[in-house]
Amino acid sequence: MASTEEHRSLPLPEFSPAPSVLIVAAPYYLGVVYDLIGGAKAVLARAGARVDVVEVPGALEIPTAIRLAEGRYEGFVALGCVIRGETTHYDTVCNDSSRALALLGLEGICIGNGILTCENVDQARVRAAPDNMDKGGGAAAAALHLIALARRFRTEPGDVAPADDDGDDILLAGRTGLTRTA
Repeated sequence: MASTEEHRSLPLPEFSPAPSVLIVAAPYYLGVVYDLIGGAKAVLARAGARVDVVEVPGALEIPTAIRLAEGRYEGFVALGCVIRGETTHYDTVCNDSSRALALLGLEGICIGNGILTCENVDQARVRAAPDNMDKGGGAAAAALHLIALARRFRTEPGDVAPADDDGDDILLAGRTGLTRTA
């Protein structure tokens, strides 16, 4: 069922110097994942990011690959596709890969999660297509926003971030000014 809810995407942050991003992809569903990679690369190119891509056997290996590459890149884009089958393996892969990525994120690693969890291949194709839902591009944008936040909040020991004057402003990642909301 289509939603009538209005959606909003944040503008991409601007960077200087350009961020380095690793796309970690599990190409089990080859066409779907290559569409995700294409969408992610397009968004990262618009931000001027330096990009590398590595492939791993499956979605469960994506968090481990990110942990192994930690410190070599500012951010990561996790891309894969898990399609429901006849067993509970689907639930295990979806839950465990998502939880592992969330835990890495809570440790301060900037990750955009683009692992699709779908009922069938048709759903996956629609979500992966850069000219449709572009979930690969969305995951890349999420990683870029987290990188911008990490850069903004990076402080020296003993530094304290300045407080907002009245708390009514929204600070956009990667921007130097405040944007007033209505």
